[in-house]
Amino acid sequence: MITNLLHRLSRLRLLLLTLRLDFYTSEVQRIVSPPKAGKQSHTSLDWKTLYKSACFGAIALLLSFNLFTAPAWALQVSDIPDLAEIKTLTNQTWVIDDSEVLSPLTKSTIAGKAEKIAEQKSVEIHVVAIQRIDLGQPASEFAAELFDKWFPTDSNKANQVLLLLATEDHRTAIQTGAKVKELVPESIATSIADETMLYPARKANYNQAVNEGVARLEAVLNGNPDPGAPLLAVEESETSNYATKEETEASSSNLVVILLLILSTLLPMATYYWLQGKP
Repeated sequence: MITNLLHRLSRLRLLLLTLRLDFYTSEVQRIVSPPKAGKQSHTSLDWKTLYKSACFGAIALLLSFNLFTAPAWALQVSDIPDLAEIKTLTNQTWVIDDSEVLSPLTKSTIAGKAEKIAEQKSVEIHVVAIQRIDLGQPASEFAAELFDKWFPTDSNKANQVLLLLATEDHRTAIQTGAKVKELVPESIATSIADETMLYPARKANYNQAVNEGVARLEAVLNGNPDPGAPLLAVEESETSNYATKEETEASSSNLVVILLLILSTLLPMATYYWLQGKP
């Protein structure tokens, strides 16, 4: 839903790349082709056109490379529709999975629990899963801004819960209204986001993160003892001389970009000297 517009922009960038490369190819063919009888070859002028086309082509190529290798676009709160619009589109607001990583079973399970809690406790839970937010913005700040957008007044916020999961960032956050805080202390709410959900999210176990976060929240809302944060096995964190998968992928991407830059510089120069050497 939210990412459709971004995908359209990506396709537009790819179209611009194709048009630019087609123009560059036609320029090369026009210059390489021998001049017609009675006409002089304007290699100097054509070289300028070719060089300009090659530069634009290289820029377009880099933009396209960034399209396929860069992570998903960072989402802004302004990009997310109001709850009323979301409900019109999806017929529910319990689970909003723009990241498309949650399974149908997880969505139905969470929606069922949220409906039951809303009926019994008059507390509404909204789970929002997106791909990524701006790296310079804390997840808690993004969640607070979204909470304010959806529920502008304190009375609107009172019985609301917002659980945020940013999948590619591996970040989580929670926002609760005043009435919810009476049932779920701030310390427990923070632990649900920063421990119960965050630990599995860091390992890309997003369904586990959401299910366990809502299950712990449900237990506390129902007046049961807090199950607490999950117990973690202590792992030795030794310094390794081997690059991680993320570091390897980043290094490979940087290498390809550098090679493209070199080729975009050498190709016009080689073409120019080759044309100058033709009789």
